[in-house]
Amino acid sequence: MSIEIANESGVEVDSDEILAVARHALDEMGVNPLAELSILLVDVEYMTELNHRWMDGEGPTDVLAFPMDEGSVDHGPGESGNEPALLGDIVLCPEVAARQASGAGHSTADELALLTVHGALHLLGYDHAEPDEEREMFGLQARLLESWRAAGKQ
Repeated sequence: MSIEIANESGVEVDSDEILAVARHALDEMGVNPLAELSILLVDVEYMTELNHRWMDGEGPTDVLAFPMDEGSVDHGPGESGNEPALLGDIVLCPEVAARQASGAGHSTADELALLTVHGALHLLGYDHAEPDEEREMFGLQARLLESWRAAGKQ
C-alpha cells in the first residue's frame, strides 16, 4: 500500500502514527495492497477555503475526503485487475482536531487517528448523511480504531 503524507499545517504531528492507522484501516477493509492514498495536513485558513469551495461549508472542518473517480476505486480482492487503485486524498486539520480532542477528553493524536479512519471510510464509499448510514459508518470506524489499538498501534 502506497500512502504519501505531507504536513503543511505548521503543527507537529506523529506522521508515522497517522500512516499506521490509515494502513491498518485499509488493510482491514480488504483494500488492494497496490492501492495509493494521499494524506495532507493543512492549517485552519486552507481548510476553511477547501470546506467553502468543495462543501459549501462555513469555517474550517476537521477532515475532508476527496475520492478518485468511483470507477477507479478497487474495494478489495473480489475485483479483477492488477492495476493499483487511486483511492484519493484525505485532508486533515490538526488545529481543529486539537480543539475537538480537548472537548472529547482525549489526545490530539487519538482525534487525528479517528479522523484518518473516518476519511478512509469516506474514500471507500461510506457516508453518514442518513441515520442508518451513520450507524454503519461510525460502528465500523469504532471497530477499526479498537482493532488498531488492540494491535498495539503498529
